[in-house]
Amino acid sequence: MVKPAAEVMREAIIAAVIDGVSALRAASGGVPNTLLRDLNAIHPNTTFDDLPQGLQASILASVRASFTRLQKEGYTVFNPDLAPPPRRPQQPAPSAPRGAPRPGQPRRPRPPGKPSR
Repeated sequence: MVKPAAEVMREAIIAAVIDGVSALRAASGGVPNTLLRDLNAIHPNTTFDDLPQGLQASILASVRASFTRLQKEGYTVFNPDLAPPPRRPQQPAPSAPRGAPRPGQPRRPRPPGKPSR
């Protein structure tokens, strides 16, 4: 029986969070103040490079495991390295003749003495 993708991803996210907390605990060396300092250093503007090395490794491993698990469950995961090149856009429609008004623009008045075409 195939599990819904949402359920598989939920389980993968829960495992990733638990692995991340475990990595932070291991990085603190069992010192509560160090663990709190590392947790307080994480905020909405934190980038991946700002995270402790152990947590970075944990996140990368969790991402790999999640994609592998999705593939084992029968879901197709997009791999940009194996994707065909993007299609070229079609040529734009021919433009209006030179001097013709563009849609949405008012006509310019002709100077006096010039005949209209």
